[in-house]
Amino acid sequence: MNKQSADTTPASAIPLTKHDKPAFLNPETLPWMPWVMPGTHYRLMDVDVRSGGFTLFLKVDPGAEAPPHGHIGAVEGVILEGGFAYDDDAGSKGDYICEQAAAIHQPVSPDGCVMFAIVHGPLVGYNEDGTIAGIVDAKTMYEMATADGVADHISADFH
Repeated sequence: MNKQSADTTPASAIPLTKHDKPAFLNPETLPWMPWVMPGTHYRLMDVDVRSGGFTLFLKVDPGAEAPPHGHIGAVEGVILEGGFAYDDDAGSKGDYICEQAAAIHQPVSPDGCVMFAIVHGPLVGYNEDGTIAGIVDAKTMYEMATADGVADHISADFH
């Protein structure tokens, strides 16, 4: 497309996307459901079938310590309540977090936390001996939310 055609094409000539489902959802209409790590709960907002990533609200109980886990893709988020830390690197309400792809860590949340997170690829959980305990990806999250009865707002085709 050249600049001239971009400037002279009327907006009405561009077909607009029609959504199958509403684009907006109040996350508070979804209940907190138990998540894969002890002391955590989720509200799944969407899944990305291509990257294996997903978007969720995550609630962490006070005193919860995640098992060691890694990120195949980066995770970005904003802490909405409380906070959590990795050793001496701590975040609290209002902080943005970016956990880089390939990061392996074990966060703790002494006072609990609620955060909004965009997970750009699967998560890998590890056992104490370093073996893989499990992988959480878009399909896992969608199946979990479907089983929990909280996936009606998500359109996903894994075929």
